[in-house]
Amino acid sequence: MSATISTTAFPDSKKHYEILDALRGVAAIMVVIFHVFETHNTSRFDQIMNHGYLAVDFFFLLSGFVIGYAYDDRWGKMSLKQFFTRRLIRLHPMIIMGMIVGAVLYYFQVSELWPIIGQTPVWKMLLVMLFGFTLLPLTPSMEIRGWTEMHPLDGPAWSLFYEYIGNILYAVFVRKFSNVALSILVFVTGIALIHFLVTGPNGDVIGGWSLTPTQVHIGFLRLLFPFFGGLLLSRITKPTQINQAFLWCSLLVILSLSIPRIGDDTTAWMNGIYESIIIIVVFPAIVYMGASGTLEGKTAKGLGKFLGDISYPIYITHYPIIYTYTAWVKDNKVSLSEAWPYGLLVVISSILLAYICLKFYDIPVRKWLTDRHIYAKK
Repeated sequence: MSATISTTAFPDSKKHYEILDALRGVAAIMVVIFHVFETHNTSRFDQIMNHGYLAVDFFFLLSGFVIGYAYDDRWGKMSLKQFFTRRLIRLHPMIIMGMIVGAVLYYFQVSELWPIIGQTPVWKMLLVMLFGFTLLPLTPSMEIRGWTEMHPLDGPAWSLFYEYIGNILYAVFVRKFSNVALSILVFVTGIALIHFLVTGPNGDVIGGWSLTPTQVHIGFLRLLFPFFGGLLLSRITKPTQINQAFLWCSLLVILSLSIPRIGDDTTAWMNGIYESIIIIVVFPAIVYMGASGTLEGKTAKGLGKFLGDISYPIYITHYPIIYTYTAWVKDNKVSLSEAWPYGLLVVISSILLAYICLKFYDIPVRKWLTDRHIYAKK
């Protein structure tokens, strides 16, 4: 049996939250812009559009909400294997593509910032790429860039590693939790997140991309509250009808990710309070509002579909371009005022690359896998 596959999800009889898909696209583009600005900063205190990294926490919340909505009532008819098959088909093809893009651009990133690149043999880079296809994290000793990333060819893949962990925890354990038990889990992980943000040395959730104890701790803190908070939100709320929801939600996402750093190195707790409010209060409110609205009109629906379609591809493929841009900026001491046309080109190129990968790779591959592993068994 064959069917037309959605570009954002599997065919489904349930209502599709088109605004939530579109908001994922808004946040993904904000991540690219954030990374362009990040190239030019000297510390976490002077960056324009300072909180773009919180998009990852927003993605985790969205994932928990959508997975709860899509799968919570299916477990009597769906096995663990079927769940994991669906999730792998949805996520893994673009993980492989992200690693390939990272490998293609790797040697264009030789610079004073990453001298190890010029010393890395091709066989080792290819081995890292093949290992990256599995999404298993590299230890710092196997790193080939110098930033101790678990995925040095495609840095943002660290968050997909934790996304997979969230999916496994949900399918094996948490889906069986009552709402009371789930509420307790969300409360405890929320308190842990607030404690880290307010009492920690940096007052932010930056981190999670390395396989060191500190980074793994941050990675789990960033995953657990948003992901299972989103799951709880899907269970206990009933969307209403909010007019202009996409407009207001988009503005809230952009504003939340753009606010300058609050306080300085002696008042890190102030920024910690801000991020706690955004993750625990504002992001759930945005998801609820987005689920309560619809896109009206052909133009709005077309824009929303486009943003939703490219959201995941742009997130998982843009960073190799950022690496290359960063190497050029650092080696040539290019200021933001001089580099902004090239930074804009990076954003446009990232969107174009994402669209090409979507149309000519992700959709055909997922359709083939879906026909082969899901519909063929019906």
